[in-house]
Amino acid sequence: MLTLALVGFGGLIGASSRYAAGRWVNDMAGNPAFPYGTLAVNVIGCLLIGVLAGLAATRNIIGVDTRAFLVVGVLGGFTTYSAFGLETVELIRRGDFFVGLSNVALQVTLGLAAVWAGLKIADSV
Repeated sequence: MLTLALVGFGGLIGASSRYAAGRWVNDMAGNPAFPYGTLAVNVIGCLLIGVLAGLAATRNIIGVDTRAFLVVGVLGGFTTYSAFGLETVELIRRGDFFVGLSNVALQVTLGLAAVWAGLKIADSV
C-alpha cells in the first residue's frame, strides 16, 4: 500500500512539473507549431531515468520504494508519450506531415540518446 501511495504522490509531482516545464518551454519558444515543450520534457525525463536506472543497477543506492516513487511516479507522470502521440497525429492530420515526422524522429532519437547519456553519467559517478 505504501508503494502505491508513493507512486501516486510521485505522479502528482511529475505531472505538475511536466505541465509547468512544457508551458515554459513553449512560451520561451513563442508558442511554435512544433511541440518543443513535449520534446524537452521527454528528453529530460529520458536522461533522468537513465541516471536513476544506472545508479539503481550499479550502486544499489536506490531502494524499491524510492525507485517506484521516482521512476514510476515522478518520471512516469513527467514524461509524455501519450501527449507526443496525440500531437504527432494532430500535426499529420492538419497537413504538417514533415513536422510530424520530424517530431517522431527527434523524440525517439534524442530520447534514446538521453537514456544512454544518463546511464553513462551514472557509471561515472
